[in-house]
Amino acid sequence: MRDATLRDVAELAGVSARTVSNVVNGYARVTERTREKVERAIRELGYRPNVLARNLANGRSGQIAVVVPYLDTPYFAELLQAIIPRARERGYNVLIDQTDGDPAHERELIRRGARALLFDGMIFSPLGLAQEDLDDGDPTLPLVVLGERSSNGTFDHVGIDDVAASREATAHLIGLGRRRIAAIGDQPYPTGEAAQLRTLGYRRAHAEAGLPVDESLIISTPRFNRADGSGAMRLLLDRDDPPDAVFCYSDLVALGALHEVLDRGLRVPEDIAIVGYDDIEDGRYSNPTISTISPDKVTIATTAVERLLARIGSTEPLPGVEVRAGHRLIARRSTLGRHTPTSNHP
Repeated sequence: MRDATLRDVAELAGVSARTVSNVVNGYARVTERTREKVERAIRELGYRPNVLARNLANGRSGQIAVVVPYLDTPYFAELLQAIIPRARERGYNVLIDQTDGDPAHERELIRRGARALLFDGMIFSPLGLAQEDLDDGDPTLPLVVLGERSSNGTFDHVGIDDVAASREATAHLIGLGRRRIAAIGDQPYPTGEAAQLRTLGYRRAHAEAGLPVDESLIISTPRFNRADGSGAMRLLLDRDDPPDAVFCYSDLVALGALHEVLDRGLRVPEDIAIVGYDDIEDGRYSNPTISTISPDKVTIATTAVERLLARIGSTEPLPGVEVRAGHRLIARRSTLGRHTPTSNHP
């Protein structure tokens, strides 16, 4: 059986071969409805663009980079699992880099540009760089930024509304009658924008409910990981007046906090209710399962790839675009108890 051709895709989608080429190459002038028809035909036929021929013609590498702080963080691993097939559908290989939050390495990546680094564009989740550091990047580098760094006009930014999501998580706990709600994960330094927005949402929920914030219940952590969550929870439980609920700024932090609470012989949620953030798979299988803020990872991944390929395919600079993906609160047993049906899915 012969391989599907571009003309086969055009015939099935009911469009011209030029339109299929525009979709494959990421040109922005294709309508969303047409793009969806073409991508559906590509999937149905198993069409793979001739990347080598295309690259020889336009001087590109056929590779995009995805740069994240940590590969051992499930959120980024799950996001990569959504990004890679979408890039592959468009004929691009994905190069993955881990920065460990090293600002020098992150700065070098955005300053050297795509040609020097042998890829055509980059999807970038910075950790070591503050907002103003992104202004020093190579303006010719096709760049899409994830997380909480607003566009400076030369790149696109894709993320969720951290303030709104954190307000919902905290309001969920308040609605359950919890009044001493701790927050684990604040990062009060220039590169901690995402954490600071989550703290703002936590404060906003208290203000809307007419409740004061006990500043001593806001615990900072250097990273969003299990060990930091456990350590912060230990500090809270050693108090004479421990919290009755905790909003954790990631599911890994929540898993660490859950471990510490259960290790002390306390019950979740009867003694302490816990909400996490990110909706990673581990939280769906913990005991109890973790209530969480679930970002729309598929939309984040799809939008990031589409925006990056549009930048790569454009012959003129495109203005920076801010894209907000959706999110939702998923209430599980760590806040609602055993009467909540167990589900392995959101």
